[in-house]
Amino acid sequence: MLFADAVYVGIDPTAGVRPMHYAALDADLRLLALDKGNMEAVLAFIGGLEAAVVGIDASQSPNKGLMRQMEVRRRFNLRPRGQTWGKWRVCEYELRRRNIRLYNTPSTKEAAPGWVRTGFTLYKRLQSMGFNFFVAGEDSEQRVMIEVQPHASFTVLLERRPFLKHNLEGRMQRQLVLFLEGLALPNPLHALEEITRHHLLTGYLPLETLYEHDQLDALVAAYTAYLVGVKSERVIQVGDQEEGLITLPATRLKDFYP
Repeated sequence: MLFADAVYVGIDPTAGVRPMHYAALDADLRLLALDKGNMEAVLAFIGGLEAAVVGIDASQSPNKGLMRQMEVRRRFNLRPRGQTWGKWRVCEYELRRRNIRLYNTPSTKEAAPGWVRTGFTLYKRLQSMGFNFFVAGEDSEQRVMIEVQPHASFTVLLERRPFLKHNLEGRMQRQLVLFLEGLALPNPLHALEEITRHHLLTGYLPLETLYEHDQLDALVAAYTAYLVGVKSERVIQVGDQEEGLITLPATRLKDFYP
């Protein structure tokens, strides 16, 4: 899918108690938007786009119990009648077995926490606006959406698990990898150059050019959406189409991420 006017959007619904963060990139990886708002504001922004790929940091559906089915368990060399990993979606197991940490999705909407239910609603609203799920190898339309997992995305880009995202070093690491991938963002290393002894002693750190972790999660979601639209050979999907696929910005996955 490559349209001259396509926009690549990433959404981080957070924990449902704060405004959603969203980012939008053009085909040259220039930042078109980096903002936050409620669901209606985010959907209004997307609704004005004729062609778009939207990456959402949220589960698209409840766990359908595939990891308890014997044929699926055999595929992963698990005990066919066992229950280990039964509470995880296939896509989540695919990441977790590689040492990529993430939450598992409950089997019912009612059992899911609020922020997970917000994600379910977001997908349904986008479907009502004409968005369909991207599946690698299938023909794409002008409006497609993908499920992303920012921690996993940064892990596969770095080829190792990143620093904690709330910390200064974690934010710098994430912004640096996006900068090196070609996004038109400030080089986070310049923030270090601005820190002096005086800044440290007075308790002021000039970090205005360093993005917050919610913004960085939205940006890597938008970057993954960009790859789907412009360089689809550079993404890989894990999981089962029946239950949900997670799209990652990589051509292959390592067996283990330290």
